[in-house]
Amino acid sequence: MDSSWVKIYISTQAHKVEIVKSVLEDNNIKSVILNKKDSSYLFGEIELYVKNDDVIRAKHIISKNEL
Repeated sequence: MDSSWVKIYISTQAHKVEIVKSVLEDNNIKSVILNKKDSSYLFGEIELYVKNDDVIRAKHIISKNEL
């Protein structure tokens, strides 16, 4: 992933990351999920990234919706 993407959300629960991604998409913010969770032992985190230009708006939407 290149430097134009910024990590804005982390969780160990996939459904929470999917909800945040969906809310951002509803607000026309493209996001990408990077799953770093080990499938065998179920440890690690799932990260959500947005473009540099959308970071402030995305964080505001996440905090406003208490996601």
